[in-house]
Amino acid sequence: MTNPFWKTKTFTQMNQREWESLCDGCGKCCLHKLEDEADGEVYYTDIACHYLDDNTCLCKDYSHRLQLVPECLQLRPQDVAQFNWLPKTCSYRLLAEGEELPLWHHLVSGKPELIHQLGFSVQGRTVGEKTIAEDDYQERVVHWVE
Repeated sequence: MTNPFWKTKTFTQMNQREWESLCDGCGKCCLHKLEDEADGEVYYTDIACHYLDDNTCLCKDYSHRLQLVPECLQLRPQDVAQFNWLPKTCSYRLLAEGEELPLWHHLVSGKPELIHQLGFSVQGRTVGEKTIAEDDYQERVVHWVE
């Protein structure tokens, strides 16, 4: 039995399909984050980008997201060193840090819905960014992301 591509290839060796398939579909990267300027600590809120579908945890317009949301960040293989802002459960971050994919990851389990069933996604936990004033973001910090 051969090893799966994420165990045999570096990020830069992966093709676009392989790279994109690493995403576990949690939706956590689409949450608004606050950074403590004193220590660089990143805090997640439950406020989601208005393009995040709260049910599927996928972007409603993924192919145009970078044009529609200028602050949306594109994860690229060459930016691995900067993945520390991603949640500790993120597949990209786990692999970048030499860890294994979790058993609930769709590439391991074969079940894309398992991440939602086990509560590792943002499904049903977010509020839309248009419903919260930016001055109130600090009150929306959550700790369930990690």
